[in-house]
Amino acid sequence: MAASDNKVSTSTGSLVWSQLAQLRQVREVNVLVAMIIVGALISLYTPYFLTTNNLMGVFRAFSLTAIMSIGMVMVIITGGIDLSVGSAMGLASLVTALAFDAGFSQAASISAGIAVGISFGLVNGLLITAIGLPPFIATLGTLSIGRGLMYMVTHGVPVTPETPESFAALGQGYLGPVPVPVVIMLVLMTVFALIMRRTRFGRHVYATGGNEHAARLSGVKTNRVKLAVYMLSSTIASLAGIIGFSRYLSAEPASGFGSELDVIAAAAIGGASLAGGVGSVSGAVIGAALVGVIANGIVLLNINTYAQQAITGGVILIAVSLDVLRNRLSGGNS
Repeated sequence: MAASDNKVSTSTGSLVWSQLAQLRQVREVNVLVAMIIVGALISLYTPYFLTTNNLMGVFRAFSLTAIMSIGMVMVIITGGIDLSVGSAMGLASLVTALAFDAGFSQAASISAGIAVGISFGLVNGLLITAIGLPPFIATLGTLSIGRGLMYMVTHGVPVTPETPESFAALGQGYLGPVPVPVVIMLVLMTVFALIMRRTRFGRHVYATGGNEHAARLSGVKTNRVKLAVYMLSSTIASLAGIIGFSRYLSAEPASGFGSELDVIAAAAIGGASLAGGVGSVSGAVIGAALVGVIANGIVLLNINTYAQQAITGGVILIAVSLDVLRNRLSGGNS
């Protein structure tokens, strides 16, 4: 009887360890564990980190980066890159503000901002698929054009129009204790995670990034897929810009400047491969959360805020290096 119990115990233990080993292969789980460890270390040194107000503030702070990372990770999975998301975000914020300032309705003003994102994505997609420009060059060009247009229109002066209270609730409101931007982030994450995992479009995105030539031979319209993901990326970035404007009710000429680096960092930390074919929406959002937790910890621990970029860069290098080493080891074992 005792021998039988030992066998059952051994088989149960082996099953648990095998399941844990499989779980460790999931990139999102690794990033989530890293975030929990970082959060635990911060909470050891400051009692304020785990307070509800602080955690909700952290979620609000990284929510816009996380929202934009949802579009960015789809672009990266196809093997591309979108450097223009910061400009799309800023210009959408500005156009929305100008529309309000001109007396347009809330619906029309928001639609004008979204139209900016659609236009950015359409131009990026056509430059890449129709003309054949490398994604880096195409989106670097539209980044500069967008940034130049913002300074040309504003002359460096913020635009602060009158807006209805219902619009301000988009960036400043709460659903219970949860900020509305966080709710929007979670809804978008859920929707696009399902799209990428359960739909033909999602399979085509992965196929395009994994092996574009083979995907094309299999009947995947790869140019349409790439056009779609660039339009989604810029449109989602424009939504983030509108939410940002709603929060501050002022469209700054430098709005979105440099945010493309944070968005790419979130996707890379979350497990997306810049070579294409690998990545997930949930991983990108968790990557943004990890960067947000680190930024909050720097503030709470009174560390020089100028160190944040250096620390974030170090996290990116560590995350990508571990991913490369893991792939190399798994390739050697297969």
